[in-house]
Amino acid sequence: MSVLLDTHIWVWWLTPGSPLSRVERAALDGKAERRELFLSAISLWEAQVLHAKHRLELPMPFPDWLVQASDERMISVVPLDIDIILALDALPASFHGDPADRLIVATARARKLPLATRDAIIRKSRAVKLWTV
Repeated sequence: MSVLLDTHIWVWWLTPGSPLSRVERAALDGKAERRELFLSAISLWEAQVLHAKHRLELPMPFPDWLVQASDERMISVVPLDIDIILALDALPASFHGDPADRLIVATARARKLPLATRDAIIRKSRAVKLWTV
């Protein structure tokens, strides 16, 4: 089954010393091999913002990392489209104030994908199906 990665899960999966367990990392590796990983386009922007604020330590220059981290042979980047905007519009106004998180959840809902996230607000909301290993 395919899965959409929240930005932090994607970054953790691709950087050393992350909080992901060996089981989680292995499951994501397997999904990448089967081309079952998806990423909202907004996550590319979030990674750039984190890097610009020096909150994302990478083993190589950011441009090189971003190209490798979004390689279509391991992950499919989902562009913003009408279905995602309509799913965004359908979210309750009270759901999560972070625009990027709202877009990520809307992407998961529009594409009918479970979301891999550790975001407590998203997890508690039950606004989206969650991925479990």
